[in-house]
Amino acid sequence: MAGRPRGVADEAILRAAAEVMGRVGPAGLTLAAVAREVGLVPGTLVQRFGSKRGLILALADQSVRDTDALPDRIRGEHGSALEALAALLAERIAPMVSPEAFANHLAFLCMDLTDPELRERALAVHEAQGRAVGTLLAQALSTGELRATTDVEALTATVQAVTSGAGLVWALDREGTLARRVRHGLDAVLAPHIATATA
Repeated sequence: MAGRPRGVADEAILRAAAEVMGRVGPAGLTLAAVAREVGLVPGTLVQRFGSKRGLILALADQSVRDTDALPDRIRGEHGSALEALAALLAERIAPMVSPEAFANHLAFLCMDLTDPELRERALAVHEAQGRAVGTLLAQALSTGELRATTDVEALTATVQAVTSGAGLVWALDREGTLARRVRHGLDAVLAPHIATATA
């Protein structure tokens, strides 16, 4: 048993925690549920993270690191910076496979907004997402995919607002898939900025 905790990396535990969060929401998230997901005992998670709150804080910190690393990784997989942006957004929403999962993640965000320490982490994740979107839009501008007059900072804010809002509307009307809804919103926002030569 002494060697068992070292067999599962923190990153794997935190990914499992995100999956459990989407299934059960704030009320159902326990260290025991996450431990079961990764085949550990709850005491191991207590040793690693201290408490459920510690686990949630660690997940937020990991989300910032993962999001900051996304543009370089995804850009290498796509010839176009704008296609890389679409892939980045698709990866971000991948855990929200159903309206229920979306609602559960949203419930965690609502909890974050009422707790100063959690809100600070949620803001850090949001800012990391903005950096990732802005990086890819700046690359699209530099490679001529976007018009030379494009205000990357303003467009970044609009992309974040529209794609986040698309999720809320989808959770209400449940038409199609979240991925399709977010892609539609992204395409609509980008359309006026696409350079004629690449349109």
